[in-house]
Amino acid sequence: VQLQASGGGLVQAGGSLRLSCAASGLTFSSYGMGWFRQVPGKEREFVAVISWSSDRALYADSVKGRFTISRDNAKNTVYLQMNSLNAEDTAVYYCAAGLAWGRVNPTGYTYWGQGTQVTVSS
Repeated sequence: VQLQASGGGLVQAGGSLRLSCAASGLTFSSYGMGWFRQVPGKEREFVAVISWSSDRALYADSVKGRFTISRDNAKNTVYLQMNSLNAEDTAVYYCAAGLAWGRVNPTGYTYWGQGTQVTVSS
């Protein structure tokens, strides 16, 4: 199983980025897909999760209204559209796959991508 995250980069505060995570080696449409983020010295933090059929999504309070998670099961890809970025969003962003819906704890996910760096300059 591979999860390949991409789309990170350097952006000014108030700007936008779209992260992608391409999955292979698993039945993608059977998995809930989540995004987490982590800064050095801190625990990995839940950002968003989407159900296998896209009928449900859950967001951390810190990103609600600014970030949107979506998926394309035909392309085995999950996305994270990030708008109105601020310096507190700076982190390495990870995608993850898990069979149970709505898990906000990293232990609820089986497979992880390698992470993509997002840096927001103020």
